[in-house]
Formats: sequence, C-alpha cells, structure tokens
Amino acid sequence: MKIASWNVNGIRAIERKGELDRFLKAYKPDILLLQETKAKSDQLSAELTEHPEYEQFYHSAEKPGYAGTAIWIKKELLIPGSKNSQNPGLDFQTGMPNCNDDEGRISKIDIGAWSVLGIYFPNGGKSPEAWKGKLEFYEQFLSYVNILRSEGKKVIWAGDVNCAHQEIDLARPRENDGKIGFHPRERAWMNKVVDNGWVDTFRALHGDEIVYSWWDVVTRSRERNVGWRIDYFFIDKALLSHVKNIQYLTSQMGSDHCPVMIEIQS
Repeated sequence: MKIASWNVNGIRAIERKGELDRFLKAYKPDILLLQETKAKSDQLSAELTEHPEYEQFYHSAEKPGYAGTAIWIKKELLIPGSKNSQNPGLDFQTGMPNCNDDEGRISKIDIGAWSVLGIYFPNGGKSPEAWKGKLEFYEQFLSYVNILRSEGKKVIWAGDVNCAHQEIDLARPRENDGKIGFHPRERAWMNKVVDNGWVDTFRALHGDEIVYSWWDVVTRSRERNVGWRIDYFFIDKALLSHVKNIQYLTSQMGSDHCPVMIEIQS
C-alpha cells in the first residue's frame, strides 16, 4: 500500500496548475494525505470532490483560505471481497479529544487494523500566543497517538510537522539555531516522540541521507536546494518492518513543499 503526504499550499492552486493530476498519474498513491488545503468543500471542483478513483474526505478550517487537511483513498481498497481491499470498517474522523480543531489540522482514517493520520502542525511564529499554542498542540498530539496505539491500532502518522529535527534536516542549521522551526523546545519534543517509540521512517531506512521537503519561495531557495526537511512519516517502532520504502518526491512541483511517499506491507 502506497501512502503519500503533501502540503499543497492551496489545493485549488495545484489543481489549476495541473500539478495534482500529474502527481496522481505519476505516483498513483493508494492513500493521499493533504495539508494546507485552504478551501471549504463547497469551493472545490467535481474533480476534487467526486474523483472517479478516490473517495475524498475534507476537514476544512473555519477561517476561509486557511490551513485544512484532507484524505483521499482509492475506491478499490474499499470494496469488500476485492483482491486489493483493506476494508471493511472505513472510518474518517477529525480532530482529537479535548482539542478544538477549528483550523482543520487533524484528519484520520481507520481502515481495517490501521489508523492513518494526516496532520498540519501549527507554525507558531505569528505571536507569543501562537508559539505557546504550537507547543501545546505538540504535547496533545503525542498523547493522542499514544492512546490510539494503546487501543491496539496499527498507527502511522504523517504531515507537515513544521520542525526540522536535527542539523542534517536543514541546509543552514547554525543560522537558524534557536529560531522557530529549529528551536530547542521543538527539537526536544521531536526527541520525545522518538523516545515514545515512534520512528522517523526516512531516517530509519536512509540513515544520514540529506533531503529537504520545504523551500522558501521568496528567496527561490528550491533552485539552490537550500531547504528544510519538515514533512515526515512516523510509525510505531513495533511496525517498522512493515515499511518497504519511503522517498521525498523532490521533482514534483506545485507547492513550496514536495510530497513524501511511503510503501508499507499491510
């Protein structure tokens, strides 16, 4: 099963550019996790809501043109009795307990024994309140996925974490040390994630290979590959053997982020 995650920085924009269609034809993910969709369902075209190959679920922010997540899943996975079926028991959920997710940041789909989550973590850079909210979101989310795991689900989660974990994960670590996105408190939380038994699948399979997933548009840093790896796939350590491959699709254009795709043996 191939699962892709992509911060599209506006789903209508990448559709208009033709990049979403190109991506689907080139990579054919079974499940697609989208972040920063920036649209409500009634603003979307039929292609984005009634795709012939995918069931499409959206969790939009209340604020227009802001944040939001979505999950697309191949219809053939949902047909009981078919050779590719991962069903029955598809369940799409949003948010997490005791957290107001009016920014549409968490989407989850339960399919069979698996819980697959797509998350758009807060940036935290707009104000002291936003920074505090980011750190609180981090802690609430880790507690949430730990609970899901304890309930017996096979959990995999992915998305734009808005943090480069280690120096190898950004092109200019010294210049950015202490800044939001590479702040000690964020990095300490990433360490805590690992200590709680969640594995950064790219590092587990590719060691110290250097790759980035986000580039600043204003400085045209993608042309020079001066980027940050802030988009991840994490899986329960006990399930790492299910992971067959993971790659950052750096040639895919359309957003300031590139997609990440993982292949798991379910």
